[in-house]
Amino acid sequence: MLPAIELSGVTRRFIKPDGDILTALNGFDLSIAPGEFCAIVGPTGCGKSTTLGLIAGLARPQAGSVQLFGAEVRDVDRRVGLVFQQDALFPWKNVVQNVEAGPLFRGMSNSKARESALDWVRRVGLSGFEESLPHQLSGGMRKRVALAQTFINKPEVLLMDEPFSALDVQTRELMQEELLNLWTENRAAVLFVTHDLDEAILLADKVAVLTTRPARIKSIYDIELERPRAIAALRYDERFIEIARRISKDLREEVMRAREEQA
Repeated sequence: MLPAIELSGVTRRFIKPDGDILTALNGFDLSIAPGEFCAIVGPTGCGKSTTLGLIAGLARPQAGSVQLFGAEVRDVDRRVGLVFQQDALFPWKNVVQNVEAGPLFRGMSNSKARESALDWVRRVGLSGFEESLPHQLSGGMRKRVALAQTFINKPEVLLMDEPFSALDVQTRELMQEELLNLWTENRAAVLFVTHDLDEAILLADKVAVLTTRPARIKSIYDIELERPRAIAALRYDERFIEIARRISKDLREEVMRAREEQA
């Protein structure tokens, strides 16, 4: 079976304002199977978001290969769904209008798009808020709209860039559970960027630790915790604590290296 996402020997460089060259990724290799949930962690500024941009087709590497299901990524692919730290809701549209926007853009009829949007609003627990505008919603509710916006398009690949980092602890936990429930139904291949190691372990099938810039994969850990996962209870499980201890050592080494280089 072909990987859903495969990066091989990828190098990505940027030109800084002063004219110097910044190498964000170098010799970067990562493979994610269809239906697999992979989280990546690493020092701040090491290239995690850059990696998502390459997979999404928003940029091209200077060297190496980025593929989706065996085909080179050359443009934005409709099979890919994106969820960012800041949601992309239209402020002038209500909840159901925001959720149906994607299907309408893809050519679905008004009636079918509205029917599907109403179903997804219900599935993310927002029944009764269909007519609410984004500014009338809490942060957690806006994230639910963003998830419905994404999953309504039935993505085969889901790229998530710290989607829950701005939420309070309790709301974040609820959204993590909501994401796992939706992913269990959809089974897209997921690449989830986070600075929170606990979050990575709670959600993922495997966790990749990135080196400091220029980033490459330092290590990959299989998370052998059964599903479905009870987020609230799992973080106190001895198996979870042991996995976190092992990964934390690798991650801390890279964080300290990044600090030394900045100093």
